[in-house]
Amino acid sequence: MAKQEDIFKNVVSHAKEYGFIFPSSEIYDGLSAVYDYAQNGAELKKNIREYWWKAMVQMHENIVGIDAAILMHPTTWKASGHVDAFNDPLIDNKDSKKRYRADVLLEDYCEKLQQKAQKEIDKARERFGDSFDEQQFVTTNGRVVEYLSKKKSILERMAKSLDSGDLEDVKALIEELEIADPETGSKNWTEVRQFNLMFGTKLGASAENAMDLYLRPETAQGIFVNFLNVQKTGRMKVPFGIAQTGKAFRNEIVARQFIFRMREFEQMEMQFFVKPGEEMKWYEYWKETRLKWHLSLGLGAANYRFHDHEKLAHYANAAADIEFNFPFGFKELEGIHSRTDFDLKAHEQYSGKKLQYFDTEENKNYVPYVVETSVGLDRMFLAVFSKALQEETLEDGSTRTVLRLPSVLAPTKAAVLPLVKKDGLPEIARAIIEDLKWDFNVAYDEKDAVGRRYRRQDALGTPFCITVDHQTLEDQTVTLRHRDSMVQDRVSITALRGIILEEVSMRNWLMRTK
Repeated sequence: MAKQEDIFKNVVSHAKEYGFIFPSSEIYDGLSAVYDYAQNGAELKKNIREYWWKAMVQMHENIVGIDAAILMHPTTWKASGHVDAFNDPLIDNKDSKKRYRADVLLEDYCEKLQQKAQKEIDKARERFGDSFDEQQFVTTNGRVVEYLSKKKSILERMAKSLDSGDLEDVKALIEELEIADPETGSKNWTEVRQFNLMFGTKLGASAENAMDLYLRPETAQGIFVNFLNVQKTGRMKVPFGIAQTGKAFRNEIVARQFIFRMREFEQMEMQFFVKPGEEMKWYEYWKETRLKWHLSLGLGAANYRFHDHEKLAHYANAAADIEFNFPFGFKELEGIHSRTDFDLKAHEQYSGKKLQYFDTEENKNYVPYVVETSVGLDRMFLAVFSKALQEETLEDGSTRTVLRLPSVLAPTKAAVLPLVKKDGLPEIARAIIEDLKWDFNVAYDEKDAVGRRYRRQDALGTPFCITVDHQTLEDQTVTLRHRDSMVQDRVSITALRGIILEEVSMRNWLMRTK
């Protein structure tokens, strides 16, 4: 556990030191759970967003994108259920005065049970080798069966209690399991109570006549209220999707773990409208498709897993999370939900306007069902960044810090380094920059010895370093150094664009999803 905590601390400090993420308003001691994306972080975030958008919108003929407003008519949130049901169950520890989400305390307890079971499975796999039958072992080994059945019963009981509003039983479950405050070990808990997460604001010139509004807690409703506008103007036929990325706001009382849970965050969502009765087919399709997208980035299949929801949201008939192995354990990265026709019917009811699709093949109107994919851009950033950051021991015994970002996402694709600041080498380096910058984000670096410059670019995640030396004056070739392998090739200046493009092209990376 200590190692995981150290890794996480390194992630946070590296993000600041190398210009990826700063605490917001830091000169005024910051604002809790609010962060600014710095010069390199803004580029990495933009690249993740574009990688998602290209895969989701550009590569699908039947999916289009919109950019809906953050401020919406307040009745929107009544219809969606957020006014009445967008709550977190919170519990305070009387001794430490710390506040926690009761469901997260229980989920973390269950995750420990899962880890214990996995430890037994891994030990058995090592013992039996190729003859190991994991499925049989999981169903027959006493310890594993006990761990997994206990986990299942806890999650089922929690889901049932939260669904029925029985918060007393949620507290009773925490006490029965003897769950302690993670920081102090105290088990002295208050009652569990619900807390609405929406930020309120005002619209109007004077306080007396101002309208109460909310900052949107999700981007999905902007898609639903525009369903018919997009369908008619785009002449879309079911099944079709509407995607968007954008900021959302939640008054998280228990915001922690860096950018994993923030009060101001960005979502990448797609709502896919389907014929009623076909939603489960598309639900399975999007589960598979979205996992392939994640795997295309090469962060390792073992770092992903599906988690089916025990407790379904009020709008869903099926829901699963793609969980990622963050430095603090497996947590939700993306949600795939079958939302039924809840949203469109609710907006029909509250607005008095029909939100139906006329199916020319069946010659009838109906309210489509919806399958949603929703991934947090900030969480995606943290997943990529935390897995990419590595300390590496080299053959000579020295170490280097390297940020092995997928090259398609790297903020800077190449750094151009003149070996010395004279003899015309900086001028050639500048000319290379002038040529490459039309296609790639590139950087010029002439400070320090070239070895130190390599290390600096490794820590920034730059896939290539291009060194201009005295041989360049003779034959127009440069040294091209690869970040991950540190291999150095001698290549002509005219070949640089093609070599870099081959490595960083979204086309080449997204082809892995096919």
